[in-house]
Amino acid sequence: MYFAEITMLAKVSYNLPNHKNIMRFGNLYGLFALFLWKQNSNIMIIGRKEEQKTLLSAAQSEYSELIAVYGRRRVGKTFLIRETFGYKFTFQHTGLANGRIKDQLFSFAISLRDAGYDDCPTPQSWLEAFSLLSHFLKNSTDEKKIVFLDELPWMDTPRSNFISAFEHFWNGWASARKDIVLIICGSATSWIINKVINDHGGLHNRVTQRIALQPFTLKECEMFAQSKGLEISRYQIAECYMILGGIPFYWNLLEKGLSLAQNIDKFFFARNGKLANEFNQLYASLFKSPEQYIDVVTALGRKKAGMTREEIRTAIDKPSNGALSKVLDELEYCGFIRKYNGYGKKTKEAIYQLIDNYTLFYFKFIQQNKNNDEHFWSASIDSAMHRAWSGLAFERLCMAHTRQIKAGLGISGVLSNIYSWRKEADENGEGAQIDLLIDRNDQVINICEMKYALSEFTIDAEYERNLRNKKSAFIESTHTRKTVHITMVTTYGIRQNAHSGIVQSEITLEDLFA
Repeated sequence: MYFAEITMLAKVSYNLPNHKNIMRFGNLYGLFALFLWKQNSNIMIIGRKEEQKTLLSAAQSEYSELIAVYGRRRVGKTFLIRETFGYKFTFQHTGLANGRIKDQLFSFAISLRDAGYDDCPTPQSWLEAFSLLSHFLKNSTDEKKIVFLDELPWMDTPRSNFISAFEHFWNGWASARKDIVLIICGSATSWIINKVINDHGGLHNRVTQRIALQPFTLKECEMFAQSKGLEISRYQIAECYMILGGIPFYWNLLEKGLSLAQNIDKFFFARNGKLANEFNQLYASLFKSPEQYIDVVTALGRKKAGMTREEIRTAIDKPSNGALSKVLDELEYCGFIRKYNGYGKKTKEAIYQLIDNYTLFYFKFIQQNKNNDEHFWSASIDSAMHRAWSGLAFERLCMAHTRQIKAGLGISGVLSNIYSWRKEADENGEGAQIDLLIDRNDQVINICEMKYALSEFTIDAEYERNLRNKKSAFIESTHTRKTVHITMVTTYGIRQNAHSGIVQSEITLEDLFA
């Protein structure tokens, strides 16, 4: 069948009222045609191509599928699922935030009635609730029964036996059929990971597909801005990314007709700004006891280079036990921190680093806005504090785009590992710090220096000396036999002068948009 014919069928099926009509032309020509049409129409969502293919391939599977979608709050999980399936599900339900079990069950019954189970009683337990759901699905005429349970962690209230009931529903009924696609989703990533994906009980190895939804890249943010009709340069997109990260919900708040500085003032610093209280809401929505998680990110926010587990433990003054490891793992799952090994270091000496752009911005500016100045950002743009922040934030931006840096270096096909490296100052010499180091299997190591500037970056005699010392300290300390290249990652490149010859390769902001 030709693409035009598939697209025509998709247009027809998309406008029909029921999900089963999407399936009128069969799984292959219904869902896949809908996907193709959405990618080539004005309702196209930004990026997420592979994630959509994963969802649609599950809908075409000959067996039932259990799909877990997880990721940071505001990253677009629900939007992705709804858009992919055209907002048409056999059954969909969203858990209640902070709802008691009685309210959760009542809400579940309402969702069943909305789906067409007119005389559905209110269940008294989750076991009964899933029994009612299986009864409803058995009577559905949909060829593939797409079930979407959003904010699943919220349904797991204390002493509700939710997990055992959910496990029984999947293992005892849904997985024994061939027509169920069960999609579970939630911002509480740690719950999804611990209670479902890494479960050692009845749900062990039951998830057939997992989608860890990542923030947008710079390129995807640019596409998003263009779709909103925003007039914004790549330099401004980069600065916006340094504040908001690649979180679609935040980018959607940007208003046409306002400068970037005005937008930031409006929803961070203005009275009743839409993101003025985002910090506490963000962590409270993800973790049942957010205080300990906030303690960790606060400690990490003070250390640009990151900290070891022992340094974190000392900073937050907590005993050495499994609780801290759990907190660190969950912060990493949710994308707030990254864990990486220093070059030549053992795993137990791994470094944890705060990488969430919004959290870093909060600590540096929002928390420091003591006078409640509604124009704080506009007034801070040319300050020393802004310059110091922008340098650090640009480094974080670069670390989120290592794939693009490798592509710009022409080494996408070369197996490589990302490290950092640091040497403490001692009686033999001064210390050195490398935040981004690419160790390649073709016997080359790139020492990446990241500099944020308004124009071409100028390497002077002092900075050349610093680079030479850093390179020699690394070679002497690690005894590497690989060729070591210095790579500059800057906004607009480096100015050619008597000192720029120390650089072997350059990456600019344009490369990061690839």
